[in-house]
Amino acid sequence: MIKQEENNIESERKIVVPGEIIISGNDFLPGEGTRREGRDIVASRYGLAEISGRLVKIIALSGIYMPRRGNVIIGKVNDITFNGWVMDINAPYLAFLPAAECPRFISKDDIASCYSIGDMLVAKVDNVKSKGVDLTIKPKGLGKLDDGLVIQVNSNKVPRVIGREGSMVNLIKQETNCDIVVGQNGIIWIKGNKIEDELFAKEVIMFVTEKSHLNGLTERVEEYIRKRK
Repeated sequence: MIKQEENNIESERKIVVPGEIIISGNDFLPGEGTRREGRDIVASRYGLAEISGRLVKIIALSGIYMPRRGNVIIGKVNDITFNGWVMDINAPYLAFLPAAECPRFISKDDIASCYSIGDMLVAKVDNVKSKGVDLTIKPKGLGKLDDGLVIQVNSNKVPRVIGREGSMVNLIKQETNCDIVVGQNGIIWIKGNKIEDELFAKEVIMFVTEKSHLNGLTERVEEYIRKRK
């Protein structure tokens, strides 16, 4: 159980298992991955317990990606239809990008020449249905990803790769001289001027995912980068 000292919560995160008491007190509210039992906030799944103000939640460390509306993801064109593209988004089911959800008009005769099978796109989840997902690439910054290196990590570790307000991914970008797009589905695109830079960025990202359960992760990553350089 995370301790309380003089009405302040210790800042470090702690790994918890389902059924474990995270903290007690009526001042706290159960968030994602938790539930209330009497005065206790209890973990409903395995992961890192985090307290932000009054809200208690679990950052999952395992499991598969389940799409949510608004998620920015990276997917691969799996098939082409008369009105759009079928996408593999690393989820239990495929997604669909309608031609109408592209930022420019695309005629039915031009669909295959716009995006081809195997192309990687960064897109946004527009709608989640019972057996599928609709995507859009209308917002700025979305669309085809050219060249670069594509890797896959556990989607539940994406928050640790991104960091608070993007702090972790920005650190990795700065230290490796790479552009990096992190999809919330666990697919990550890395583009540097040299393949060595891309491979170094991959190495650092994998270090983050391996150590995601530890406290002081940013300092550990900074130290790891200094040693590797």
